[in-house]
Amino acid sequence: MTLSKKLAAEFIGTFWLVLGGCGSAVLAAAFPQLGIGFAGVSLAFGLTVLTMAFAIGHISGCHLNPAVSIGLWSGGRFPASELGFYILAQVAGGLLGAAVLYLIATGKAGFEVGGFASNGYGEHSPGGYSLVSALTTEIVMTFMFLIIILGATDKRAPQGFAPIAIGLGLTLIHLISIPVTNTSVNPARSTAVALFAGDWAISQLWLFWVAPIVGAFLAGTVYRWLESE
Repeated sequence: MTLSKKLAAEFIGTFWLVLGGCGSAVLAAAFPQLGIGFAGVSLAFGLTVLTMAFAIGHISGCHLNPAVSIGLWSGGRFPASELGFYILAQVAGGLLGAAVLYLIATGKAGFEVGGFASNGYGEHSPGGYSLVSALTTEIVMTFMFLIIILGATDKRAPQGFAPIAIGLGLTLIHLISIPVTNTSVNPARSTAVALFAGDWAISQLWLFWVAPIVGAFLAGTVYRWLESE
């Protein structure tokens, strides 16, 4: 598969992740009578990855996340030569997803952007959790997400089930960490909505790049050791 097709797939997939996952928070969870709550948002994020894994996994690997690309590189599963291109495609796709979501959301009279599904800590954490709590959560959750991805896609694992394990894994991660950071584990997802939320989200964005990258790099290193004969 050519690099241009891989990048197009990553762009489309990350667009869907942001539109579907963040869209469920901004459009559906904002209305209690719809009843999806944070459990529904968690499931929505998992479903975006599960559906795209089946749709584009055979084209690009369906990373949809700079941290995933870095973790796969760290684990020896992804070439360094494509890493920067993948990250740019993911961020661009996420930004388009956030832009389409903003266009839809602002079509309702009286809509206020507010947090716009952004990630935060301290006073911007949904549960008021500290910077240390947020940093720890994002590192650990991304670490476990990459362990799931690397394990489920191992050639020795049951074939054909990886998208289900990965999608359910992301759902579980959201169920755990939405109260702490609104769940990132994905710098592209965080960047996309932060640019629409404004100053506070942008000022805290550094954590949602640093922590997922650290967690993913560690997971790749650990899994490379685990899978060695």
